[in-house]
Amino acid sequence: MPTPVVLVTGASSGIGRATVAACAARGWSVAATMRQPDAAGDLAALPGVCLLPLDVTSPGSVESAVAAVVTRFGRLDAVVNNAGYAVNGVFEGMDDATIRRQFETNVFGLMRVTRATIPVMRRQGGGTLVQVSSMGGRVTFPLYSVYHATKWAVEGFSESLAFELRPFGIRMRLIEPGAIRTDFYGRSREPIAGPPEAGYDNLVAQCEAISLAGGRGGSPPEVVAAMIVRAITDRGWRLRYPVAAPAPLLMRLRKLLPEQWFLRLIRHRYRIDAPLTPSQRALRRPIRGRKRGTSPSHSGRG
Repeated sequence: MPTPVVLVTGASSGIGRATVAACAARGWSVAATMRQPDAAGDLAALPGVCLLPLDVTSPGSVESAVAAVVTRFGRLDAVVNNAGYAVNGVFEGMDDATIRRQFETNVFGLMRVTRATIPVMRRQGGGTLVQVSSMGGRVTFPLYSVYHATKWAVEGFSESLAFELRPFGIRMRLIEPGAIRTDFYGRSREPIAGPPEAGYDNLVAQCEAISLAGGRGGSPPEVVAAMIVRAITDRGWRLRYPVAAPAPLLMRLRKLLPEQWFLRLIRHRYRIDAPLTPSQRALRRPIRGRKRGTSPSHSGRG
């Protein structure tokens, strides 16, 4: 059996870098791709690893990288579409350019790499496409509306495409990580503030604090890399692979709970309350002349 050949996008750090190391440890040939291979550090020293430039936002770059892999190795058994980043913050403050950049990398870039590699796998009689999605492709959290939109797009695109590719022996996998200690919470995040005086500041502060704390306590990227290796080596047709807390639990809860209950759970986690109605505000307003916390029958009179 020939040595498996794997192409990984976004391999310079985080999940991509851990995936390259995990595949190389199994003796596979790995094309570790990134926009700037000079940033790869010691990846090039791993046995079986070659570095290639690839910018998923450039059709020419994608075509060149795939052609280079096929020329060098003669085949392509698996592709790990990992390149991506997160825009987060107040949607009202986002301009069209910000939204387009997010979709250009997370959705259109993934589609370009997928489209360029399908013919190779089809001609050789099979292969595996691994799309690194997110638990955020099936559940949502505040301040990540556009990021979630890209991941839900990836989920729908990949699920539908799986039907087209199955007759050719090409397996589709969706990896859905939970909280992972990577640059997702650092340089791979583009925070967007709300308009001045719009009243978002408290909401942003409390949601950001909860989100960043979750990232700091997340699983290492090697946990996701191990799941990606499992997805590549699985011979069945399983589509989705949730991995790392809280992804598996949230997926189950989303299925089991009524929608309103599940959404209330997310609101509670981020301490998001609905605005008070006029009648509720009136009930909370203290009555003049009465000490707060006392009732009329216990106001101190005999």
